[in-house]
Amino acid sequence: MQKSRFWVVGGEYTSCDCEQLVQGTERVVGPFESRHEAERTWRILSEDHRPQAQVRFTIAQEPHGSLSA
Repeated sequence: MQKSRFWVVGGEYTSCDCEQLVQGTERVVGPFESRHEAERTWRILSEDHRPQAQVRFTIAQEPHGSLSA
């Protein structure tokens, strides 16, 4: 059975609608072997950027079967 990996992705958006990232602010952190590890990093990044309303991060999960055997 293959396990999924998790990534924390985000950055600064051009507006609070969070549809378009400001070029050069993109962040991808990971991979993490568990969602718990990814959540820990997500909390740290989110807390560090709390005063910046247009900075957002989310956790992305790789689809099952995307890892090489």
